[in-house]
Amino acid sequence: MYVPSKAPFDLWDHNQKHGIKLYVQRVFIMDDAEALMPRYLRFVRGVIDSNDLPLNISREILQGNKTIDTMRKASVKRILGLLEDLAKNKPDKYQEFWNEFGKVLKEGPAEDFANKEQIARLLRFSSTHTDSEIQSVSLEDYVARMKPEQDKIYYVTAETFSAAKNSPHMEIFRKKNIEVLLLSDRVDEWLVSSLSEFDGKQLQSIAKGELDLSKLGAEEDKKEQEQAAESAKDIIGKLKDVLTDKVEDVRVSNRLTSSASCIVLNEQDMALYMQNLLKQAGQELPSSKPVLEINPTHPLVERMKQQLESDQFKDWATILFDQAVLAEGGQLEDPAGFVHKLNALMLEMA
Repeated sequence: MYVPSKAPFDLWDHNQKHGIKLYVQRVFIMDDAEALMPRYLRFVRGVIDSNDLPLNISREILQGNKTIDTMRKASVKRILGLLEDLAKNKPDKYQEFWNEFGKVLKEGPAEDFANKEQIARLLRFSSTHTDSEIQSVSLEDYVARMKPEQDKIYYVTAETFSAAKNSPHMEIFRKKNIEVLLLSDRVDEWLVSSLSEFDGKQLQSIAKGELDLSKLGAEEDKKEQEQAAESAKDIIGKLKDVLTDKVEDVRVSNRLTSSASCIVLNEQDMALYMQNLLKQAGQELPSSKPVLEINPTHPLVERMKQQLESDQFKDWATILFDQAVLAEGGQLEDPAGFVHKLNALMLEMA
């Protein structure tokens, strides 16, 4: 068996012939032996010759055959072992492999539960440690650099590397110098839904659910946040009234330092860009509302505090929400309306 130096053109074709050729007693049987290699290792090429199978074996007999199952387990174990050896002893060569086939290997944890931990050690990501689009950071590297009191592996998913790198959710992590994995491959959302932890550390999206950084030196910020929340009671109440059809809740953010607002999804929700892709493909998704978090010290929010009773407040609130949706990679329900409101407010301020 071997791994080609370059990815084939049909790597993402579901009808692609698998690269393992099956022989029985040196007689060629078939070249589409999917039963011998899982989909996430479809880039592997090779030959398996067996003396333990009948010459008249059919595709139907392959399914559930104990000999075939043994061959498959041994083949997977060998390939993963070779990749581990390559990653450990020839990291530059492994990086070349990853650049060609990394996205395919990321399918592994969801498809192969038995080897999930071994596959996880082979994965590579971009992260804020390098701020490079090159995926060269392993989970073991991340864990080795974690702060002593840190108990989670933080990540953010986005449609592009730039969107992940510049996500408003990143602001507090950059301020506190906490490393975050930057995930921008479409398979990443599926990957993290299957790979919930590594080395006893839970993987945590920084854009979903409530964020607690009190263990990471952010305890002193908690009092400031409570004071900010108290001073922002009026605007939060007003925003809830205006955006009641769009959001589940409005609250003061402990994520933001320079942005005015951000969208926070529920733990089980897909990223907005993935929701858009599935909707475009005709998939029905359960309806859910995000949470809008605001930065009460931002000049835009400060200005809105002075406009609580004005006729323009509703437009301000809608623009604040729409900006947060765009920053998260979502699509606006009424793009033309957003532009109209924004232009009107810009002219008024001018």
